[in-house]
Amino acid sequence: MTRAEVPAWTPHPEVWLLVAGLVAAYAVATLRLGPRLAPDPARPVTRFQLGALGAAALALLVASDWPIHDVAEGYLFSVHMLQHLTYSTIVAPLVLLAVPAWMAREVLVRTRLLGVVRVAARFLPATVLFNVVLVTTHLPPVVDQAVRNPMVHLGIHTVVLLSAIVVWLPILSPLPEIPRLTGLAAMGFLFLQSIVPTVPASWLTFNDRPLYRIYETFDRLWGVTPISDMRMAGLMMKTGAGAILWIVIAIVFFRWYATEEPDHRPGRVTRDLDRELMGLSRP
Repeated sequence: MTRAEVPAWTPHPEVWLLVAGLVAAYAVATLRLGPRLAPDPARPVTRFQLGALGAAALALLVASDWPIHDVAEGYLFSVHMLQHLTYSTIVAPLVLLAVPAWMAREVLVRTRLLGVVRVAARFLPATVLFNVVLVTTHLPPVVDQAVRNPMVHLGIHTVVLLSAIVVWLPILSPLPEIPRLTGLAAMGFLFLQSIVPTVPASWLTFNDRPLYRIYETFDRLWGVTPISDMRMAGLMMKTGAGAILWIVIAIVFFRWYATEEPDHRPGRVTRDLDRELMGLSRP
């Protein structure tokens, strides 16, 4: 294969329309439904939520547009991995931070998905769903079809983003109907999410031959070899996603410690753990 450079700028109007459509839908819901459904009709969304929406839209645009889109589809699998990590560790949590409770409730009730999402967002189902999607979308036949077929690629990105939203719900749910995990349970949940992906990440990092044949047929961008490309993708999955999750674990821990620290009664931590674990079994 010949050595290649970054492809020339290519317009992706479908990406622009998608991002603009999502922002427009949020704006219409805020202006038309907010005054009727929000607890404070004069302020249906906060400045923080608007900022989170803007950041989510920007991250989605950057990850889906030139040059990341073009390099991911025609040169480097590691950049394809970067797209998925952006959707699952940046865009998904920002979306949940941007959506107020009244808006989330309206969407889920209108689509009749509230009950399904309540079940999916519990500790075990969320863990299983997200990690099954993670592994499945990185199987060589699936990656091959995604690169060859733009509609399959779009579908996979949609599934990755939706599964990521589900797995972040136990931590960032805006709805009281889908209660957040707290304290030890939240830390345990996040810790599990940081550990499970190390299995496919190690599969990519320590394999001695390329797994994705289609990427072997492409010109070599910056001279990166297929095996180096695959190993970089594995390191991104293991260290990039893990770093973000551990930052969130640290935030949860310090918040939990700040609330529990004044009370040093013996057995308090044990009782808290029992309470959190019991909460996992509730519907």
